[in-house]
Amino acid sequence: MAKKTFYITTPIYYPSDKLHIGHSYTTVAADAMARFKRLTGCRVFFLTGTDEHGQKIERRAQAAGKDPQQFVDEIVIWIKKLWQTLDISYDDFIRTTEPRHQKAVQKIVQKFYEQGDIYKAKYEGWYCTPCEAFWTERQLQEGCCPDCQRPVELVAEESYFFKMSKYVDRLVEHLEKHPDFIQPTARKNEMINNFIKPGLEDLCISRTTFRWGIPVPFDPDHVIYVWLDALTNYITALGYMSDDDHLFQTFWPANVQLIGKEIVRFHTIYWPIFLMALGLELPEKVFGHGWLLLDDGKMSKSKGNVIDPEVLVERYGSDAVRYFLLREIPFGADGHFSEEALVQRLNFDLANDLGNLLNRTLAMLKKYFGGKIPVPGTAAAMDEELKKAATELPAKLESLMDQLQFSNALAEIWKFIARANKYIDETMPWALAKKQEEERLRTVMYNLLESIRIISVLLLPFMPQTPARIWRQLGMAEQPEIQTWDSILSFGQLPANLQTVPGEVLFPRLELTGEGGAPVRQATKKDKPAQGKKNPAAGEKAVTEEGLISIDEFARLDLRVAEITAAEAVSGADKLLKLQVDVGGDRRQVVAGIAKHYRPEELVGKRIVFVANLKPAKLRGVLSEGMLLAASDDEGSLVLVTPEAPIKPGSRVK
Repeated sequence: MAKKTFYITTPIYYPSDKLHIGHSYTTVAADAMARFKRLTGCRVFFLTGTDEHGQKIERRAQAAGKDPQQFVDEIVIWIKKLWQTLDISYDDFIRTTEPRHQKAVQKIVQKFYEQGDIYKAKYEGWYCTPCEAFWTERQLQEGCCPDCQRPVELVAEESYFFKMSKYVDRLVEHLEKHPDFIQPTARKNEMINNFIKPGLEDLCISRTTFRWGIPVPFDPDHVIYVWLDALTNYITALGYMSDDDHLFQTFWPANVQLIGKEIVRFHTIYWPIFLMALGLELPEKVFGHGWLLLDDGKMSKSKGNVIDPEVLVERYGSDAVRYFLLREIPFGADGHFSEEALVQRLNFDLANDLGNLLNRTLAMLKKYFGGKIPVPGTAAAMDEELKKAATELPAKLESLMDQLQFSNALAEIWKFIARANKYIDETMPWALAKKQEEERLRTVMYNLLESIRIISVLLLPFMPQTPARIWRQLGMAEQPEIQTWDSILSFGQLPANLQTVPGEVLFPRLELTGEGGAPVRQATKKDKPAQGKKNPAAGEKAVTEEGLISIDEFARLDLRVAEITAAEAVSGADKLLKLQVDVGGDRRQVVAGIAKHYRPEELVGKRIVFVANLKPAKLRGVLSEGMLLAASDDEGSLVLVTPEAPIKPGSRVK
């Protein structure tokens, strides 16, 4: 039986004045998991926060001329605002400067001391202030920190040490009995081979060379070293070592702790040993995901190559950014980030696939049934196939989410979106309307609308704002009982006779607007297509005096076979249709003046001849990325130029 409570954490973040999109990646993933578990009926506790003590904070505050507490207070306000911008639904935000945390940490250190886990000794070794990590001589890489490649300092001071060696055998035993404790497996192998097998040294847990930290309770000249301070937040936030520990009793041990791979050592060696010393259960799973990489490597403030998530959300919306992070990169692996990739993913998946499914369906419903959801009639075989795919989808997602396979979970939803789009092509509602097969048409339209409802509910964990926008258009915004997990476990829960309200396009297509496709941003009314040369230079003349062109000049045209995958009217324009076309895997948007001659539903699936290398332009503010070829006569008739026989999209017309 599934656990009825679910506890998930992110690492508590160092309060930098700018968290980049890589930091947001972890938190968005944790939020999606928390929202999914809430959707399925679990009682969830989702924790994040800030790690605010240590030497580097003290130094940065001094450089800014501020008190350390004032320094971190100002930054935490910004971090909380960022999480709000990204729709992060945390249940608690813990700060290590809070009294509730500091008191509990002092009690934990006192317990360790009283049971003989802590001793005082002289420490001399290498310390990386940015990473807050001690390193041995053999662990350094060319004299630098192996994690961040920055210079280390030789530190010599009296410190308290925790006896890691006392618990290392128990840790090895736990890893053997719980092979899934460290995920992915490569991270586990790295910890065993690089840190445990060579011999685990006792850990320095106090410092005397700075004051910004929690005082050691039995020796106030020492402050507690930041990793013992920071790691224990996962239990102090639940009230451990306090007068009210009901949350700890309810939610511990954690189900999943998500972290970046650069801090796996602290969370899978130090942290479980601290828990063993406290006599507590270990988390079920610690998952160290990969990095978001740019073309010049890992994002880093020192490299000046960070991507600001607030800027991305302002350009594209939080749901679009969340979708890209969760869909583009298999969780656990490193992934490459670029705005061009983001725009392509949003155009293909959100604008073309999801957006067109909703727009096409509501447009047909308005035309055939006045926008009112019909009562379905008798089902056909292809209906049962669609229903089967819909009812199997929740279980597939549950399995994938339990494995933290966010990208694959979204891929399954998009497979069903593709299936629903294909269902339109198979059933051809426009043909049913022509033949006046009303019962069949009612069934088809209802099945499409119910499919969209199921999709919208499943999108809730990943894209929290989009479902409500869909529900308003489906007329079910005031129907909470059909917005739940239980309501999608069987097909057919959407009430008939609801009045739909077609609205704004969910995800407008975006365009690349800089040289070479960068930077990438959403097109605005201020954007104008580049103007061509008015007077061609010598040798560029396109037409001869006789009105003829050369074969070389004709060859400059890139004519291709394209398939129309979606069509809709352009608002406020009687003659224009907005089409989505597939040019052999290259998806384009085209605005064509053919609305007087073709209905949108008649065009879907039609293969036409397409000018693929025409400079993009805007018609009525809508981007057009090519041209359809058509023939017209003096009487006003117009027909599209089409291949004589079926030939695959992308084929060149010679």
